[in-house]
Amino acid sequence: MSSTGTGTGHRTGQHVVVIGAGIAGLAAAHRLLRRGARVTVLEASDRVGGKLLPGEIAGVRVDLGAESMLARRPEAVALAREVGLADRLRPPATATASIWTRGALRPMPKGHVMGVPGTAAALAGLLSDEGLARIERDADLPRTEVGDDVAVGEYVAARLGREVVDRLIEPLLGGVYAGDAYRISMRSAVPQLYQAARTHTSLTEAVREIQAKAVADPRTGPVFMGVEGGVGSLPLAVAESVAARGGEIHTRVPVTGLRRAPGGDWRVTAGERVLHADAVVVAVPAPAAAELLAAESPEAAAALRTVEYASMALVTLAYRRADTAGVLPDGSGFLVPPVDGRTIKASTFASQKWGWIADEDPDTVVLRTSVGRYGETEILGREDAGLVDVSRRDLRAATGLDATPLETRVTRWTDGLPQYPVGHHARVARIREQVAELPGLAVCGAPYDGVGIPACIASAYAAVDQLGGDLSAVRELAANPVQSLHGGAGE
Repeated sequence: MSSTGTGTGHRTGQHVVVIGAGIAGLAAAHRLLRRGARVTVLEASDRVGGKLLPGEIAGVRVDLGAESMLARRPEAVALAREVGLADRLRPPATATASIWTRGALRPMPKGHVMGVPGTAAALAGLLSDEGLARIERDADLPRTEVGDDVAVGEYVAARLGREVVDRLIEPLLGGVYAGDAYRISMRSAVPQLYQAARTHTSLTEAVREIQAKAVADPRTGPVFMGVEGGVGSLPLAVAESVAARGGEIHTRVPVTGLRRAPGGDWRVTAGERVLHADAVVVAVPAPAAAELLAAESPEAAAALRTVEYASMALVTLAYRRADTAGVLPDGSGFLVPPVDGRTIKASTFASQKWGWIADEDPDTVVLRTSVGRYGETEILGREDAGLVDVSRRDLRAATGLDATPLETRVTRWTDGLPQYPVGHHARVARIREQVAELPGLAVCGAPYDGVGIPACIASAYAAVDQLGGDLSAVRELAANPVQSLHGGAGE
């Protein structure tokens, strides 16, 4: 059993086993230690961090997974500060992005909520004249009921036409979930829009009200935040803090069994070792959680097995700055609507988006492309060289960049993003209802309350509160899911 760090600190109180060392599991362990528990974290893979992965290309530090975190929610930034990263928090150097559609890079519109405009004029230049005229009809249409839930694409297309969905909402939601806007739950993925749609007949009027509230909100500062060296350094810092507080983190230790003992404690089987715990936090993807819960909570396990995932790949490319001069447009990159038939779904100009990347080597420019959406299998079946080739081809078509990269890296995230279809909130409620019947057990992570970093941390904190008998945070997440916004191109 290898260990990323074993502390010798506080050993009193309950023993809690956390299964999974992604950011959710690590955040849960961190909070448990602060509350006096003795904590053991078990991770099946050879590292901590899950979808947050720091790396390097051409001697420059980069993220090979998620690269930014929503700063308008407090959880992620606050945790980063708690574990010593306050002086490394960095906002994007530019928030300007483009949409590559209808044969040109077009400025990302402003004045929309996850792609839904407050006026037709907000999308001028992106949509056709027919598409803009269709938006104008929204004010005259009868009410469209959203019911208990509705697909984002289905509802918006009914109100504003398919072109809004296909050219803007689809690439934005695809950047978050790698999913299909016509399947994604509005209640879970865009909760503020769902709430507004329940009380307004006109969708554009609802969006304008959301925008007016945002203007009146006294909060200032960047919407998104990164970390110098990459947000992949966040889980490493949390793991160090956990170890310093006396927590144990063991990697390469798959958990194969979870049973409740007659006395009420838990027995966690990890290889040949059986750990006894007063409580357990399950912070792993849905298929693994289903296997672990099958014996003690078969109904929760059955619901978890219905969670579908999308796979994707990130292609990171490093170029000589001299080869990109006068070629790359300004901004953080661009998104690509699936309707345009391109292979890549986004590109991030990482050296332009993050000042610290440019500062590390001013002579090197780093770009990222992302490939793969829900249901796509052919493209992700290609060799790494093939993914690099199609990325270079699309970059050439979009920007004119035709230089040979200094270095390339392909990072595959197989089954990396859980899908939130219509009814997702009800599925999560069923899972939590069944889990709550087993004292000393809680679940957290991306399959439940949001796929972004703050959402996973909020889910972890709610799980810890639940173990202590406080269900208020769980109820708050059920009522107000954490929206995972798109942080520019190529998230």
